[in-house]
Amino acid sequence: MVIVMEKHTAESNIERVMAELITRGFDVHRSTGSDHTVLGVVGNVETIDPREFELFDGVQEVVRISEPYKLSSRTFRKEKTVVKARGVEVGGADVVVMAGPCTIESETQLFETARRVARAGARVLRGGAYKPRTSPYAFQGMGVEGLKLLRAAADESRMATVSEVMEISQIEGMLPYVDILQVGARNMQNFNLLTALGQIRKPVLLKRGMSATIQEWLLASEYILTGGNYDVILCERGIRTFETYTRNTLDISAIPVIEKLSHLPIIADPSHAVGRRDKVMPLARAIVAAGADGLLIEVHHDPQSLYPDQFARLMDELRIIVPAVGRRL
Repeated sequence: MVIVMEKHTAESNIERVMAELITRGFDVHRSTGSDHTVLGVVGNVETIDPREFELFDGVQEVVRISEPYKLSSRTFRKEKTVVKARGVEVGGADVVVMAGPCTIESETQLFETARRVARAGARVLRGGAYKPRTSPYAFQGMGVEGLKLLRAAADESRMATVSEVMEISQIEGMLPYVDILQVGARNMQNFNLLTALGQIRKPVLLKRGMSATIQEWLLASEYILTGGNYDVILCERGIRTFETYTRNTLDISAIPVIEKLSHLPIIADPSHAVGRRDKVMPLARAIVAAGADGLLIEVHHDPQSLYPDQFARLMDELRIIVPAVGRRL
């Protein structure tokens, strides 16, 4: 349920409504927009008679949210959320490109990649220090030493950082080095991890699970939002279908669907979606044309990654597409 306060309502009236809800045992989440202040009420709202709260001074209307996801819905917040990380704004006028190696392997690899993607126009440096692998024998990442390199490389090139967190115990150690904490597809429904990320005040990039519906994806974001962390970025990375030619099937339609259902910014990862270097660039162009707020792209020597020269060419192509959808790069 949401309570919409009238424009220019006195702060004391808003606080009075919030105090009454909290006294009754509800969680209240406040969203202050340019026109209205909206109070999201979480709990057993069936016990509330909307007419009772409509009598409070300053209350314009009381609306029950029909969607199972509450705080991520457009009903709770009409305006698009803009997530800020070290001067970078995701969800605003700019299409933000995040680029770098999937896994941090060495200082030379990371710094050289960072310099080249920054020169081409990337704003956020991606790099995994902890990597979930299907095989226990594969390289699992450099850990904290990798995070230190990530921070140093990003600082040199004046970029923000994004890196994947796999478990609760890693969160505290990542905070000094990482600006955006990424939740991978395998952890989209790791509800204990999502709840813990709701307690911090750093942006979270939530990837869609490989078999998750859009509703399940948005419900996963609720675990973060209900903890009070409203800086959530959704990331489409392809879903598992019967097709085997590509690694996954990129769900382009999820971008406009999310735009309609949710106020959260949405980006997409064409590298993990397709798993083939020669298909990353056309998918990246389609993602931007579909209205995404950004891209997450692997730039390295792996088969699903772009070479630095290819990434630079892609950025040149995006500079032609982005103005056509009313955005900037």
